[in-house]
Amino acid sequence: MNIAFSPPDISDEEINEVIESLKSGWITTGPKTKEFERKITEYCGSDRTVCLSSATSSLEMTLRMLGIGKGDEVILPAYTYTATCSVICHVGATPVMVDSQIDSKEMDYDKMAEAITERTKVIIPVDIAGILCDYERIFEIVEDKRELFKADNDIQKAFGRIIVLADSSHAFGAVKKGKTAGNLADFTCFSFHAVKNLTTAEGGAVTWRSHDELNSDKIYKQLQVLSLHGQTRDALEKANNGSWEYDVLLPGYKCNMTDIQASIGLAQLNRYEKLLERRHEIIRKYDGGFKDTRVITPKHVSENFKSSGHLYLARIKDVSLEDRNEIIEKMGERGIATNVHYKPLPMLTAYKNLGFDIKDYPNAYAQFVNEITLPLYSTLTDEEADYIIGNLLEILEEY
Repeated sequence: MNIAFSPPDISDEEINEVIESLKSGWITTGPKTKEFERKITEYCGSDRTVCLSSATSSLEMTLRMLGIGKGDEVILPAYTYTATCSVICHVGATPVMVDSQIDSKEMDYDKMAEAITERTKVIIPVDIAGILCDYERIFEIVEDKRELFKADNDIQKAFGRIIVLADSSHAFGAVKKGKTAGNLADFTCFSFHAVKNLTTAEGGAVTWRSHDELNSDKIYKQLQVLSLHGQTRDALEKANNGSWEYDVLLPGYKCNMTDIQASIGLAQLNRYEKLLERRHEIIRKYDGGFKDTRVITPKHVSENFKSSGHLYLARIKDVSLEDRNEIIEKMGERGIATNVHYKPLPMLTAYKNLGFDIKDYPNAYAQFVNEITLPLYSTLTDEEADYIIGNLLEILEEY
């Protein structure tokens, strides 16, 4: 067999939507993008949504809209992908990394609380593998630390506390205690990259909950202006007869979503519940196959939550880093592509250069050292899943 790690699930429905966009004359930001934004808002139960070119740009534009910059601190987990942290650096703020909990990829909330200072403006929890963080605990801490918060602008004053910006790149469709991702944090950013559950090839979105003291239309417009050169009208608005006139309010950025991308997303969203169910079928197969073995399996379902089933992050008992890397190579020799999620940020040169040291994040390192991410996607067959389980267990007999 030759099993890829994470190919997209593209059907005739997506292809036909793209063809419709190509024939319509709208191939950049237009009616399909606006429709996709409305559909995401409806799906998440949030207030409004802006679709952008990636989750990374969604995170960065949100930080900029919130006025985060030099002198501000933003708390994030050490166990995440670089994009969670790079956007903090892009806006000139200071990243403050927090170690994982023992035997968990989730941030240590006690240490998160200790990391909060008068300079803390934002916390970015990361829903790794599509498993939602403990947002109730996060907001309890944020409320408890409210007196430390120093607002610098009107939107920060409206919150009057640290703002919770979820990196839910993996978690579109995840549910916890009856709430869907996109309706748990103040702001939530999703990824629709090619390897994600729901793809637009490249793309992302920021969605947010309603707030009594904030105007969602104004937030929407601010994010639109930031993401399109600071220009006050997008192409769709300018297409109306006599509506060419525009202004540029600031030297902005260029990270809008196109209608071609949105058309893929609309078709994916229409099929999404079936895609999620197939992922969970594979998760159940993996869980059963690895029961009572050395493979430590992630928990994707309980009474209170159901993940988006984005990644299957397996850990192997009693293996070293070198052993883990050999196991990955041997799986590859048998035609099985695997991955590692993630090398903690303090291990990467960019963040070492900022003064971070992995020795200060022992729990994150312990999660990384024996982790192997197995293929998990909606087109994976039962036969392929059985092949993955059997070969991993056979290889582990050598260790």
